[in-house]
Amino acid sequence: MNNKNKAGGVVFEGVSKRYGNVTAVDNVSFTIEPATLVTLLGPSGCGKTTTLRMVAGLEAASSGRVLIGGADVTNLSAAERDVSMVFQSYALFPHMNVLDNVSYGPQSMKKTRAEAEAMAADKLKMLGLSGLEKRLPSELSGGQQQRVAVARSLVLEPAVLLFDEPLSNLDAKLRRRVRQEIRELQQSLRLTVLYVTHDQSEALAVSDRIIVMDGGRIAQQGTPQQLYREPAGRFMADFIGDANLVDGELVADGSSGLRFSAAGVAVPVRAANAAPGKATLALRPHRLHLVPPAQALLQGTCKRADYLGSHLEVLVDSPWGELLLFAEAETPAPAAGATLGVTFAPGDAIVLPR
Repeated sequence: MNNKNKAGGVVFEGVSKRYGNVTAVDNVSFTIEPATLVTLLGPSGCGKTTTLRMVAGLEAASSGRVLIGGADVTNLSAAERDVSMVFQSYALFPHMNVLDNVSYGPQSMKKTRAEAEAMAADKLKMLGLSGLEKRLPSELSGGQQQRVAVARSLVLEPAVLLFDEPLSNLDAKLRRRVRQEIRELQQSLRLTVLYVTHDQSEALAVSDRIIVMDGGRIAQQGTPQQLYREPAGRFMADFIGDANLVDGELVADGSSGLRFSAAGVAVPVRAANAAPGKATLALRPHRLHLVPPAQALLQGTCKRADYLGSHLEVLVDSPWGELLLFAEAETPAPAAGATLGVTFAPGDAIVLPR
């Protein structure tokens, strides 16, 4: 397989997509480096699937330029672009067996039947599907159908492989396994992949970089670690992972440090390049800890405590509103109405300017 030499990057330069008076994608620019997996992430209607379809050539850009492998493909059709797409529905031919499904693409590209079937068999073996060649899609599990769809896209050896919500039809346990298979395949073959999902944990698990979209624009892009630890604003802090958001004010504490104050409670925080003034504090649930009330930064009452196996989920009614925190699974569950103490380290709070 020649993907190692063929991998091409994708560049969007000020790309917009309009449907009449509605702007679905608004002046979007980004670069996908060769041999990386980049995820388009965002809520429903944010423009991520439209962006993916403009890479594939299934939608025409209203303005801007699309480049693949350094070549301007803005005005080229889908058939003229060196890309292949794995659809959410898998789009397998139900009347064809697995081998015929995967070899269909090479045959349509004028390969002989023997050549196409040899190429298909190679990809099926790569994806652990040898022995299933004669089965119909209806005779396969969801995970097997998903891998057949990947094999059918890979057999054409595209410069860019596109995934549109590829795991949405799988159950939670199978979703984790298949997303890891996709990631391992991408890394071993050094594929250039653009991956669309609305699932944050899926995006964090598989991506080299994530592009988060909101309202047709890019809200923030970066590595999974950057987006989680350094959200650019309230939307990002709330969208990537769980976060308790508290509005208040940053005040100088007299010793070159800062304190965050809200509802009459002030706590020390660390915030690089932050200045006194209105701010929002983002507190991740796993960074909050239960302590005796006398040792706490905040006191409140327990609204509920749910045991979820891996951890205890506690909702605390505090002066800062309801705070969600995750405690160790072995922590005794507090009773509803019990007085609780909550604390966190100064460096564990994320300060967002308002």
